[in-house]
Amino acid sequence: MAIFRRTQSMMTIIFGLLVRPHYWLIALSVGTRMIPQRWWAHWPYVPIPRKDYLRFRLETQYGGHSPQANLPDVLRYLRWVREWDAQS
Repeated sequence: MAIFRRTQSMMTIIFGLLVRPHYWLIALSVGTRMIPQRWWAHWPYVPIPRKDYLRFRLETQYGGHSPQANLPDVLRYLRWVREWDAQS
């Protein structure tokens, strides 16, 4: 059941970003920042964040044993990153 909720949550976030083109560039920027260095040297040989990193980020944001991200929080985070980058 947790896998279904996690998949549903991710699909909601992905669809929510797809229908909001003004978030595309910042979402891509944030996504590339989470890719580990030298990702090509470790299995799986794809540029995705490590599971332990994602688990840490979700637990520090939401707490609990099986935290789930949601679209409003992701959009709020992307707005914050965009504002932070603009000030830098």
